[in-house]
Amino acid sequence: MKKIKAGIVGGAGYTGGEMIRLLINHPQAEIAFINSSSNAGNPVTRIHADLAGDTDMLFTDKLSNDIDVLFLCVGHGDAKKFLDQNPVADNVKVIDLSQDFRLKSRDTSGENRKFVYGLPELNREAIRDAKNIANPGCFATAIQLGLLPLAKRGILGEVYTTGITGSTGAGQGLNATSHFSWRANNVQAYKTLQHQHINEIHQSLRQLQEDTKAHVHFVPWRGDFARGIYVTSIVHCALDVAELQSMYELFYAGQAFTHVLDKMIDLKQVVNTNKCLIHIEKQGDKLAIHSAIDNLLKGASGQAVQNMNLLFGFDETTGLRLKPAAF
Repeated sequence: MKKIKAGIVGGAGYTGGEMIRLLINHPQAEIAFINSSSNAGNPVTRIHADLAGDTDMLFTDKLSNDIDVLFLCVGHGDAKKFLDQNPVADNVKVIDLSQDFRLKSRDTSGENRKFVYGLPELNREAIRDAKNIANPGCFATAIQLGLLPLAKRGILGEVYTTGITGSTGAGQGLNATSHFSWRANNVQAYKTLQHQHINEIHQSLRQLQEDTKAHVHFVPWRGDFARGIYVTSIVHCALDVAELQSMYELFYAGQAFTHVLDKMIDLKQVVNTNKCLIHIEKQGDKLAIHSAIDNLLKGASGQAVQNMNLLFGFDETTGLRLKPAAF
């Protein structure tokens, strides 16, 4: 079978590096170019030293339409700007990893590209038929996957969520809270109740539960580790835990990467994988849903490749059977 050709824009960042790592090992895809204007002409391995021996490609500031799919691994606001300024051929499928096209309420007047929200556990069939994908946010992925079965049942009300993320979630550029000396042995809340992923979470929940009772109150934390997200959501629920366990298992039956466990989960089970693991427990009328993902894989580049597989009719798991860094 002929391999599809992929282009990567924003290849010097963390998500760009993960995209390169996944695609150079993908049996049905090949990388046509890796765009980074600030690194043009430099070997990819100068930035992504972990790829030494895997590729001899150079970064470029050039673009080509001789591709099948374009990954936009750029910052928020930059994806829309890129598409406005660069003529990407209509036949090229676009998978955007920023937040620019995730919300249906965003003004898209004058644009000829329509984006499908790329959460496979929610929109698998729409993704298969799409031309352009808005990849979900990392925290949004972890939180939604913990809540979707309750929304499907129509019993989701107020949700109180906390979640901790590794330093790679802040991107590769240094700032005061991403230096090792600040992160080490330190935890901090940030963007309390106003995180940018809340709107896309509500959008997905209301796709399953149309009333407006489902509302997420989210406090994210910065953690003193490199990668991964661990989320706990607390909701009021009258159902017993056995019924809830069955409901969750049924909702995710047949899903390639989301698994419901009957024992407590931990972060090391998902780091370096495209998995989301979920565990539920109950005290009185309060239900706690724990979910864990790798923020750079299921929360970004891995989910983008999962979406690519669906777009092009490949097995959903192709190139994504990755072992967790459990020790």
